[in-house]
Amino acid sequence: QVQLRESGGGLVQAGGTLELSCTASGGTFNTYALGWFRQAPGAEREFVAAIDRAGASTYYSGNVKGRFTVSRDNNKNTAYLQMNTLQLVETAVYYCAADPRLIAILPGGRYELASWGRGTQVTVSS
Repeated sequence: QVQLRESGGGLVQAGGTLELSCTASGGTFNTYALGWFRQAPGAEREFVAAIDRAGASTYYSGNVKGRFTVSRDNNKNTAYLQMNTLQLVETAVYYCAADPRLIAILPGGRYELASWGRGTQVTVSS
């Protein structure tokens, strides 16, 4: 089972940019699809973006498409979430998750994902 650790969170002004990293250990990284999720205070966790095992296909929620970019480097066992033009409402804890099944990560399913990181706080200020 792969273990995940997020990093790169912090405080950023509205309209600013931040890049998150998700580093994996203990598993074969390129056998997992990866997803980014976030949970704002008082809200449910929501899907943000996903990427398939090879990094060939990416998926985004409607409210981040065009501003966020998900990528991965399988040689470094790391996935990234580049976030541009951040908005106040995007203050949340951001999590990465891994599962061999891409469909399990995409919204609409009810799957228990194989691995979750502990999250990294992103705070967008005015």
